[in-house]
Amino acid sequence: MAGTKIQAPEGAVTVLDKGFVKLVDFMGGDMRAVESARVSFGSVSKGEERDRKLLEYLLEHGHFSPFEHSVFQFHVKCPIFVVRQWMRHRIASYNEISARYTEVHDEFYIPEEFRAQDTINRQGSVEGKLDDARLTEEYSAAIEASYSAYQALLKAGVAREMARGVLPVSQYTQFYWTVNARSLLNFLDLRMDKHAQLEIRRYAEAIAEIFRAKMPWTWAAHRRLNAK
Repeated sequence: MAGTKIQAPEGAVTVLDKGFVKLVDFMGGDMRAVESARVSFGSVSKGEERDRKLLEYLLEHGHFSPFEHSVFQFHVKCPIFVVRQWMRHRIASYNEISARYTEVHDEFYIPEEFRAQDTINRQGSVEGKLDDARLTEEYSAAIEASYSAYQALLKAGVAREMARGVLPVSQYTQFYWTVNARSLLNFLDLRMDKHAQLEIRRYAEAIAEIFRAKMPWTWAAHRRLNAK
């Protein structure tokens, strides 16, 4: 039951066991940031070399507003516990599938291996030699029991908005995320950091590749500055 996987849409990048990220729409780009900055002086592009230097200058000195004129829209599928971290990034727009309106599919995140609790960082985890086979069996059994209870409640006539209460945060959900390049860089800085939870790091890494493809000058400058 917990192993069901619904096909990802065409063009999506797969993440984790059943998730994905897909770029739905994009507006702007490196030159939009350049033009938005140069309009302050009634100026235009000065050629690639100088435009690229301008982008790096803007990032280095905290002049971020020109990057707000480039906008990404993503379709994301990920576990609910990942979404709860994701939506802490509030300078963006979200629309998530509602389990009040639609019946939940039996799609749940099953980790490849279990990490141990970090004894130093109370919110973190570390690699540990755990009995993954036994733990996966227990984990999957709990998920299957919760989904069976959900189905039984629905069959008994319980409203979807109440029946969903028995489902775990490993349940996959989907949402649309619209975010400007400035906010997206902040998201990537925080969620690609080694201290971020591994599962959301995997999504951030997939999105970073999309950002790099759409705004290569900005991404290259951002990475150079972060490496200093």
